[in-house]
Amino acid sequence: MGTAQKPARRTIEPRAYDPLIHEGFIRQADLVKAVQESLEGWTDLEGLLIEKYRVPKAALGKTLSTFFDCPYIPYDKRTIADPHLLNNLSHDYLRRHHWLPLKQQGDILDVLIDDPHDLDRGHDIQRAFPGLTIRYALGLRCDIERFLNATIGETDSGSIADTLGELVSDAHHEEALDSDSDGIDENDSAIVRLASQIIVEAYKHEASDIHIEPYSDRKETAIRFRVDGTCSTYMRIPAIYRRALVSRIKIMSSLDISERRKPQDGKIRFKLNQDREIELRVATLPTAGNNEDIVMRLLTAKEPLPLDAMEFAPATLAALLEIVEKPHGIILCVGPTGSGKTTTLHALLRHLNTDERKIWTAEDPIEISQEGLRQVQIHPKIGFTFAAAMRSFLRADPDVIMIGEMRDKETADVAIEASLTGHLVFSTLHTNGAVETVVRLLDLGCDSFNFADAMQGVLAQRLCKRICVNCKDTYHPTAQEYEKLAHGYGTYAWKALGLDYRDDFQLYRGRGCDACNHTGLKGRIALHELLRGSDELRNLIQTRAKTAEMQSLAAKEGMVTLVQDGILKVLAGLTTYEQVRAVAMK
Repeated sequence: MGTAQKPARRTIEPRAYDPLIHEGFIRQADLVKAVQESLEGWTDLEGLLIEKYRVPKAALGKTLSTFFDCPYIPYDKRTIADPHLLNNLSHDYLRRHHWLPLKQQGDILDVLIDDPHDLDRGHDIQRAFPGLTIRYALGLRCDIERFLNATIGETDSGSIADTLGELVSDAHHEEALDSDSDGIDENDSAIVRLASQIIVEAYKHEASDIHIEPYSDRKETAIRFRVDGTCSTYMRIPAIYRRALVSRIKIMSSLDISERRKPQDGKIRFKLNQDREIELRVATLPTAGNNEDIVMRLLTAKEPLPLDAMEFAPATLAALLEIVEKPHGIILCVGPTGSGKTTTLHALLRHLNTDERKIWTAEDPIEISQEGLRQVQIHPKIGFTFAAAMRSFLRADPDVIMIGEMRDKETADVAIEASLTGHLVFSTLHTNGAVETVVRLLDLGCDSFNFADAMQGVLAQRLCKRICVNCKDTYHPTAQEYEKLAHGYGTYAWKALGLDYRDDFQLYRGRGCDACNHTGLKGRIALHELLRGSDELRNLIQTRAKTAEMQSLAAKEGMVTLVQDGILKVLAGLTTYEQVRAVAMK
């Protein structure tokens, strides 16, 4: 093998990325900036384009594939490289040099690499596989890493299918056992592997939650993943292993395996590989038939996103930036659980995170780490609540405070007090809309005059399924579909858009492909609704006006509702009207 110690660094000509500019995926100024950032920070340019500048992976792969004149292979969980091809190769070397042998057909070896024109790595590959003809395919570095992790998982511990097969085989020999028997040991090697592999598979599928659901009698235990907001069954395991699997997860979470009568909460720190560790928040609940369900939420320690990567409507983003630059007041981000509120708040804090500001956060749990913030984990069981943390922050010279959630009147009152004494306060609330948030806080018993003075803005949001970029297609909608859009947007406001129903009026949908499991949808996009704290709105808050009055005023002042923002994103080809209706309409 080659002796180079530094990771492979490419010098692809900037013109290779020109099609991304021509097709509208990135502005030329942003591409120049990304190239400079990559050169200065020894950073993967493709990773920057995807993560920071939101260039779709499929578009980037297609562009580089054309430039290198070789096929592009995106990551596919159903494709595993031949493990035997890795026998004499260092996994660390492959990880640092960004190539992977995929399969051998006769004397032809297919190799996935991020730069098929790199002669040095080409020589290394030829020395590693003498006598074979090398056929290159282009892979993005993030995908090569995922292929390698999947393949290493196969060689190190066998596939999850192998483990399940072993359990099913053993189950046939255990049929004489009572289905509620504790005879299966939670330390059995197959159970240990299965518990770990379930977590690995959930991570590979980009699941937000894992559900383990045992049943009574001899019915199989269901393992379900929530991906892009939707639960689906991933696998089932024999009934006699349900107790052992649940106990194994409880051991990993440092919970009491003998306590089955009441709910327990815990955490798992799980090492995916040498470079990657994730945290899982674990909840157990006693269910019918003397069983226990387990729900695990994957906290993947993400980096905060820049605001311009969150696909706000331009007018909404401009208004939001104006609000967050205020020296004091309350800014709330609201929506149901899992709607991306924490991600949005951290994006706002990233915008404010400068050396001139002292920023304190109280969170439960800390999902996103951000250098420059002083982040505090609350512990309600010992009395360290959000309200208690807020009071402590006020004695710690804050400029900006973020509170994970306004769960009660006490927290809301302290937040209002903090904002009125010269601090900018961010928090979240579980409400359905921006105007409803104001009414909810007044119903909690907050002083209407103090809250009116403190409130700068309320941002409501939802996460909506995105059209798959790999198979997105245009079509001419029916007149009925057009009328639904117009009615949903509001007839008067729709006319102002000037979008008549003509032969060239187009919408978008996904045809269905392997990348999206033939659903036409992959990933999610946020819908936003921003209510600004105007003088007229403050007057209505002080008089405790009805929701309808506040909603009417907000519309007159130009607030774009969740549904309207969603329909604008339908017109832009980011999602479908059906998906907007599913998450944003009452």
